[in-house]
Amino acid sequence: MELAVYNIKGGETSKKVTLNDDVFGIEANDHAIYLDAKQYMANNRQGTHKSKERSEISGSTRKLKKQKGTGAARFGDIKNPLFRGGGRVFGPQPRLYRFKLNKKLKALARKSALTYKAADQKITIVEDFAFDTHKTKNFVELMKNFNLTGKKVLLVSARADNNLYLSARNIRGAEIINADSLNTYSILKAQQLLIVESAIADIERICLK
Repeated sequence: MELAVYNIKGGETSKKVTLNDDVFGIEANDHAIYLDAKQYMANNRQGTHKSKERSEISGSTRKLKKQKGTGAARFGDIKNPLFRGGGRVFGPQPRLYRFKLNKKLKALARKSALTYKAADQKITIVEDFAFDTHKTKNFVELMKNFNLTGKKVLLVSARADNNLYLSARNIRGAEIINADSLNTYSILKAQQLLIVESAIADIERICLK
């Protein structure tokens, strides 16, 4: 697939780039995408939920009434789960939600997500650029030039750029990511991918290794 390269003003340049079909034109695997996106969300869960069980509630362990002869159901101390303020039965406990996926499966998921974006013409190649300062208006202007204002945009750069990151962090829906950190979830969430020209080689290298 061949795409035109645009400058930051939104104008088309004379340059063209050819995307590798082994990355941007494969037979997409939906199940691999599902597993990779599921792992990404699971790994970001804190898992710190906690409720107190009967043994952790403060209160007396004195038996409130005798076992028999009252005509009512038997029960023990005030920490009984049936009482208000009692301990919770089988409540949530801290846990890790993380799970492992094979590298080849994750690579397949990334390539499948990129294939879908390429097929839907949701990829734009931007020639290399850099902001002199970290001002939000710089990134806002960039979005206006590509008619992406108000949309969820993922900009993939070849290397970490602090000015670029700081310029975009206050813009809702905008995400800046390095090529080596590209993940399936971020690709799927974005309505448009802006890929810096020099990052294409890194993306293809990472997906094909």
